[in-house]
Amino acid sequence: MNTIRITIVVIIAFFIAITGYVIAGSTAYGNKIYDPGKLKPVDSELKVKINEKAPDFTLPSISGKSVRLSSFYGKKNIMLTFIPAAWTPVCSDQWPGYNIAQELFEDTILLGISVDNIPSLFAWTREMGGLWFDVLSDFWPHGAVSSSYGILRTDGVSERAIFLIDKKGVIRFIHVEDINIRPDLGMIVKELKKIIF
Repeated sequence: MNTIRITIVVIIAFFIAITGYVIAGSTAYGNKIYDPGKLKPVDSELKVKINEKAPDFTLPSISGKSVRLSSFYGKKNIMLTFIPAAWTPVCSDQWPGYNIAQELFEDTILLGISVDNIPSLFAWTREMGGLWFDVLSDFWPHGAVSSSYGILRTDGVSERAIFLIDKKGVIRFIHVEDINIRPDLGMIVKELKKIIF
């Protein structure tokens, strides 16, 4: 990937987000999106650190298959993107934004994780027009993977968090965002480049 192409894609994704074509702040889904209001920014304590091995897991995907984190080791770097809940404004903005910027992740496996159950995640992602990456359910045992990473909130949803994991399964970057705010795509791209190159 060259720097110019990355910059152009980030600018386009940013422009689309701020002009309202992406879900948050728009009426794209009418009354289908639940707004929980302003939430406590962070409500958990991390259990993992940078340069530690990522806790392995196997979770069901909306595609009908089970996905094991360690199955990607030695192949590509991995980005885990945890969101609190389907059918909410910021989450319904964040993941479709990765569709717009898909080419930025060509050297990375992207795994979306939520504590919602499979039927809810399936319906929600279809309503958004589909996503190119695997969407996994951490529903049962409820929030077990989120808990193992230390990002399960006291109300039973996960933090809005990003974990970048290298090909050896080592955590190289952690970002727990204010749950009310979408993580910055430019930050993610910058950190991915550190791992890839």
